[in-house]
Amino acid sequence: MHCDGRRFIGYSLGLILAGTAAGYGQAQAPTSGARPAADGQSAPTGQPVVITLEEAIHRAESSDPVFAAARAANRSAALDRSIAVAGLLPTAHLYSQDIYTQPNGIYTEGDAGQPSAPLPKFVANDSRPWEYMAQGVVDETLSLAGAAAVRRAEASAAQAAAEQEIVRRGMVAGVTSLFYTAFAADGKVAVAQQALQEAVHFTKITQEREQAREAAHADVVKAQLVEQMRTREFQDAQLEAARARLELGVLLFPDPRTPYTLSAPAVEPALASREDIDAAAARNNPELKSALAALRVSQADVVAARAGYLPDARFNVIYGIDANQFAVNGPVNPNGTQARNLGYSTSVTVNLPVWDWLATEHKVKQSEIRQQVAQVTLSNTQRELIARLDEAYSQAVTARDQLASLDQSVSTAAESLRLTNEAYEGGEGTVLEVVDAQNSYVMEENAREDGRVRYETALANLQTLTGTM
Repeated sequence: MHCDGRRFIGYSLGLILAGTAAGYGQAQAPTSGARPAADGQSAPTGQPVVITLEEAIHRAESSDPVFAAARAANRSAALDRSIAVAGLLPTAHLYSQDIYTQPNGIYTEGDAGQPSAPLPKFVANDSRPWEYMAQGVVDETLSLAGAAAVRRAEASAAQAAAEQEIVRRGMVAGVTSLFYTAFAADGKVAVAQQALQEAVHFTKITQEREQAREAAHADVVKAQLVEQMRTREFQDAQLEAARARLELGVLLFPDPRTPYTLSAPAVEPALASREDIDAAAARNNPELKSALAALRVSQADVVAARAGYLPDARFNVIYGIDANQFAVNGPVNPNGTQARNLGYSTSVTVNLPVWDWLATEHKVKQSEIRQQVAQVTLSNTQRELIARLDEAYSQAVTARDQLASLDQSVSTAAESLRLTNEAYEGGEGTVLEVVDAQNSYVMEENAREDGRVRYETALANLQTLTGTM
């Protein structure tokens, strides 16, 4: 996925972002598993479209240009195979020609009952000025190169299919990252809004305690500074959420400003066992399939190059008319018989290579060199798959294990904030303790949102190696 390009698009639409971010001022807290778009988005009117991850992937398949190019290459490679197979089959075509040659002034003596006819100036054009041809021609060429071409086309089609799958899985991973980044950005807006409300409430408490001579004016100043900071954080969260939505919207809609609601499962998907992961990677890894197909392509090239040492045979069958009259039957002979112009002819041609200044030998060496490179590439792909699989699975396990810890940290930070507020209102705590508890709560809430993005992205990266998880 071209995330850098989409970020450039997002930043270039600064005015749109600013207008979009403003709508988060009235945004409500997200419901479980679904997070709505901003009410103030500048976009066509109507109910927001509910977008799940599956729907986002489906829409991206029809709009992503890289995937469209890979799919077109795959379809084209399938047609190349059909073309190569057609090269092994006989071909047929119709041939029609009318030749007129200028007479040379000499006339032949006509047969009994037939007039004399002028001779043509070009002796190659039969013995009459007019010659008519209307024929059906069937050709067939047998050679090892034709069979090798079919083999190569089949391997190329398999390679193109694997390359399309590589691009598709990469697109899925990119869409997943954009989807959950936008989903987390919406959650961070809700966290920032809640933190701002908490800061406003705390400012009010410090002012009341100051009026009751239970707190110093320094507490009010500190609370006001925190409130101002929370306001800026809320604005930044709005802007980041708008940017993330526009990045995702580029893949989803003709107009990326279209309002939509993100819907994700409330519970994160489970991580498969390592044994299942290894089995799926060995069976479904597209990079490995592509490398294997590339090796088969190089092997077919070697066979095609060696075919230059062998003879090929061409069979030709012609049926039709090649006569001085455009007619099935010719003139009647003096003996009463009539010539028949309609007939056939066949030919067999064998081409035996003798000497080509070592061109065939050099072509064979070239193809063998490419085959060696393909073999090295396959071996390297296998090693990289093992390393990437270990790395991706370790990241997924770590991210999964941290989710439970992040949930517990959020609960602990929320309880700490509650207790700290109660202690301050009871005159047993300080304003710095309250601010520290607020900061800890906001940090843990945002960390939990980032943790889910990390886990979902790790699963998507595993999918690029193993297929559907």
